[in-house]
Amino acid sequence: MLDINQVRQDTPHCRNKLFFNSAGASLVPTIVTERMKNYLDEEAELGGYKLGLGDRIQAELHEFYLEAAKMINTEPRNIAFSINATDAYGQVLSAIPFERGDVIITTDDDYTSNHAQFSVLYQRFRVATVRVRNLESGAIDLTHLLELIKEHRPKLVSVSHIPTNTGKIQDVEAVGQICSENDILFIIDACQSAGQMPLDVKKLKCDFLCSSGRKFLRGPRATGFLYVSDKALAANLIPIRVDGRGMEWVAPTKFKPVDSALRFETWEQNVACVLGLKESIRYANNIGLDKIWNYNQNIIFYLREKLSDISGMHILDQGNSLASILTFQVKNRGKQLTINILNKNEVYFSVAFRGSALIDFDKKGTDWAIRLSPHYFNTHQEIDQLVDIIGSI
Repeated sequence: MLDINQVRQDTPHCRNKLFFNSAGASLVPTIVTERMKNYLDEEAELGGYKLGLGDRIQAELHEFYLEAAKMINTEPRNIAFSINATDAYGQVLSAIPFERGDVIITTDDDYTSNHAQFSVLYQRFRVATVRVRNLESGAIDLTHLLELIKEHRPKLVSVSHIPTNTGKIQDVEAVGQICSENDILFIIDACQSAGQMPLDVKKLKCDFLCSSGRKFLRGPRATGFLYVSDKALAANLIPIRVDGRGMEWVAPTKFKPVDSALRFETWEQNVACVLGLKESIRYANNIGLDKIWNYNQNIIFYLREKLSDISGMHILDQGNSLASILTFQVKNRGKQLTINILNKNEVYFSVAFRGSALIDFDKKGTDWAIRLSPHYFNTHQEIDQLVDIIGSI
């Protein structure tokens, strides 16, 4: 069982508010902040090179790769640090040798930033994007995916594991199996799943997986990571933005890529942030992602059940499996009234707008929703308080 008392002790700032915004930027454990502060104090005294390039800090930085690899069941050589999921995603797109007429298959639920990058690829190289249909349940239509693969022979399939605008969990394992059988590159945007549920890249059969650190991983902002499979490395995929971190200069006009995911990094890093992310991933690993997932499933089910009893409540999420994101509106209660009451009662939440999930919101006939995202430091008592506040709107 997860020790909720210890978790809350390790997250002291969760006690004076109703914090339900881990899908945006979660509360970090104290150990994360302390490690970053301590490093910055040392760096101010010794300078970035003397400290950051020293054996002690270099050994600690390597622990980031060990912990991230442990979390998703891979090897440290398959992990790269990134400043966020979008940056990692863009590095991947720049490494794939797209040609005019190539196709990317995605879903109606991929992130705004991913769709924006698809748009640029189309404008520059006429790389088309085709979206797989959803079933009535909201799940990916795997039969349609197979049909699209046979028709278009895409260069890449992209799926957001848990979309930003809904709690549904996409069946990325089934998609990965299809892509593997058809030898199609597959990328998973896991920025809302990493840190709240177990991830095993061997089962997912993905070539790339990216995540931000600030969300359910409970790390600092401007952090993230990228997984790159051995298959992708062997294919000699190299991002456009590359430097001496990822390439060895072997002749005046010749560079050799390093045989690891480090080719997707650049040399300059915010060392304090890397160390902070390392601590947040280690914290989750030490608790166990299975325990975190079981706790989160219990508490989000409790929240959904309680909210469904409120008159006029409209929960917008669809899907066969749901994670720790819940979006809602209260009938005949406007956006600003809802926001004002939540803010007045020290509820921390996000507002999802049409621009962040245009296709999904148009299907639902709305242009906004309140997004709640509990995590494993939240309690059932806090859920009860939250439901009482929402019931008063």
